[in-house]
Amino acid sequence: MPVSLAQLASLDQIRGFVAVGRRMSITLAADDLCLTQSAVSRQIAALEDALGLRLFQRGYRSIAFTPEGERLFRTADSAVQQLQEALDVLRQGTLRRPVTITASIGVSALWLLPRLGALQQRHPAIDLRVAATDKVLDLRAEGVDLAIRYASLRGAAASSLRLFDEAIVPVAHPSLRVARLDAATLARSVLIEFDGPRRPLLRWTDYLSACGLASPPPRGMLRFNQYDQVIQAALAGRGIALGRRPLIAPMLADGRLAVIGKNTAPRASGHAYFLDQAEDVPRAEVHAVIEWIGQASRAMT
Repeated sequence: MPVSLAQLASLDQIRGFVAVGRRMSITLAADDLCLTQSAVSRQIAALEDALGLRLFQRGYRSIAFTPEGERLFRTADSAVQQLQEALDVLRQGTLRRPVTITASIGVSALWLLPRLGALQQRHPAIDLRVAATDKVLDLRAEGVDLAIRYASLRGAAASSLRLFDEAIVPVAHPSLRVARLDAATLARSVLIEFDGPRRPLLRWTDYLSACGLASPPPRGMLRFNQYDQVIQAALAGRGIALGRRPLIAPMLADGRLAVIGKNTAPRASGHAYFLDQAEDVPRAEVHAVIEWIGQASRAMT
């Protein structure tokens, strides 16, 4: 049964104990707390007396946890960390709250970040925080306002805003002078492969099969587990990549990448990119970002 509130050690004692435990130094802990070494030593001694336990083993210019001290530190450090974070959130409440948007690492690097300048010009008073991760975050639990997500056309939530569909085309740097995608080209080329989660048509074997092409051994393979790295390698002229057309459209427009084959039509993957929002009625600055993302996606069509 937990001890009563009246039996809990004082916050000053716990704070001093955690500070020493984090630094494993009374001197450094005292600096962190803006106290004297003797004051911190008294806090630790008072906590040990109240518990009837030794929490640290003192040596010559060194300290170490006792088993009891280490056990207490694991819990106390976590509790103090949560308290620090909660107080920080409350203090930040009086400041400008950023709009937090999450997207995969590839979408963040290739689609979102190149367009942020336009958002800043239109809404200079809005602070934006980008959480680039390939994990699907719980928006409300993680304090995230918006998410750009990749899903099948049938699998997306009814409330999701459809931004743009995905289409796949083979691309390479113009300096490679790859004119067409056929067996001869494949045999003398390096193919750049996305080695992450399997996506429709983003593996060369899948794409070539869909095109009705045999898959002869290429001259070489270059694999990356992040899609933006695939495109960076293609930009560097390292080989032929499978381009997600909505993400590389600016690179095709300015000639940094070229679609292989004049008549190569993009192949629809049956997937699209959608925008999800944490709140049904978002605050004004979130609504402004939603409108901007919608306009940016419509400008691509």
